[in-house]
Amino acid sequence: MGLDQNSTTGGTFSKVANRLKPYLAMVSLQFGYSGMYIISMVSFKHGMSHYVLSVYRHVVAFIIIAPFALVLERKIRPKMTLPIFLRLLLLGFLEPVLDQNLYNMGMKATSATFGAAIVNVLPAITFIMAFIFRLEKVNVRKLHSLAKVIGTAITVTGAMVMTLYKGPILDFLQGKGGQTHHSSNSEGSSEQHWVTGTIMLIASCGGWASFFILQSFTLKMYPAELSLTALICFMGALEGAVLTLVMERDTSVWAIGWDSRLLAAAYSGVVCSGLAYYVQGVVMKERGPVFVTAFSPLCMIITAALGAIVLAEQVHLGSLIGAIIIVLGLYSLVWGKSKDPKGLSEEAVDPLDEKSSTNSVVALELPITNPNNKSTKANVNGC
Repeated sequence: MGLDQNSTTGGTFSKVANRLKPYLAMVSLQFGYSGMYIISMVSFKHGMSHYVLSVYRHVVAFIIIAPFALVLERKIRPKMTLPIFLRLLLLGFLEPVLDQNLYNMGMKATSATFGAAIVNVLPAITFIMAFIFRLEKVNVRKLHSLAKVIGTAITVTGAMVMTLYKGPILDFLQGKGGQTHHSSNSEGSSEQHWVTGTIMLIASCGGWASFFILQSFTLKMYPAELSLTALICFMGALEGAVLTLVMERDTSVWAIGWDSRLLAAAYSGVVCSGLAYYVQGVVMKERGPVFVTAFSPLCMIITAALGAIVLAEQVHLGSLIGAIIIVLGLYSLVWGKSKDPKGLSEEAVDPLDEKSSTNSVVALELPITNPNNKSTKANVNGC
């Protein structure tokens, strides 16, 4: 009797633990991303080039991930083909090079808090792109479909508020020295940098959304997550190095010491380019992209608190209002996506059928997009 009770208790605990794993994983990632934003800003203030940071970040990630990929996926790793290689080249450009460099430039022109807040428009941008490429269908006569459209519009409105309205400074959680740091800049220059930085941040989200969509297609052709992560990091480091050599003519920018610059490269490489790529892929397969996206506002809150305390960043009223609007729109979009019919996504498809696996099923598992398209022709055209 006692053994039965113990086994029942153990089974219940195991079930609860398994249910909590995705939540704990995503919450941990938000803390990890927040730490990266803060450490990166500190390294930029110490003279680190954002181009160099992106390269070193992916070199570190490749060194960490590659051994695990070689050992753990040696039996399931598909052969490299030209279509997969071309996708890897583009994946290595979209997120490691385009997204990260635009994001870092935008964050330097604004703040870590602002950058973390504007990232919440990512689901809306992904939804718009999926609709353009016919990977997402909208039926305004259905409540959940209407919620997706309204949520996207609200999210874009919030981003516009953050871009066009700065507003007065809010003094809560303000660290020492924040006022002095900002008063050294002229108001006109600050406003110009703010708008330019915001545009860069939104453009970086476009690159990130494109990366997610292409990654979903590639995973169907190359379903080895660790190996794909390692190859993306390798391609990103290689392409980023070429870009850095073009943009940074002074070779001294490559030199880093035992300071925040080394910490930024190591931390972001291990946590945000290595672990994050892999963990997000695993959680996305289990719980779906909507679940992954829903945790992004937590990162914004953590970064705002750390940025005000550690970096003495100033929080403006426009940023706060825009962030609240974005979060409201985000959860309207997330709710609409959670109510999407799942009938078609659960249909079995022969994985040996290359055309089917690369054109039909892939479109059903995009980050923040899970269309219930009944016509496979529409999916083929969308590709």
